[in-house]
Amino acid sequence: MADAPTVDYRALLEEEKRDLEAKLAELGPGSHSLTYDPNFADSSQVTAERGEVEALAAKLRETLEEVQEALGKLAGGSYGTCESCGQPIAPVRLEAMPATRYCINCASKH
Repeated sequence: MADAPTVDYRALLEEEKRDLEAKLAELGPGSHSLTYDPNFADSSQVTAERGEVEALAAKLRETLEEVQEALGKLAGGSYGTCESCGQPIAPVRLEAMPATRYCINCASKH
């Protein structure tokens, strides 16, 4: 029986990092610098849209930080270990969510 193919988690994490950085770049250099036309008739819509963009940018930055932490763990040799119970995280879970910090059992408790 042949060995299962080895997943390159570093490549998955690096790809996710590039995607997140590209999405953040599309939003501009920080969501606070986004400009909106002050003469736009519906200022409540502008405020709502600004809030949505800022929330999206914050979530993207948070996810990017998780990816960077996972890359650090990979370099340090602790990647793939659940932060809660210390057990190995299933390879299928790591492939689907390379930056995950918890095994499936512990994730369901958080």
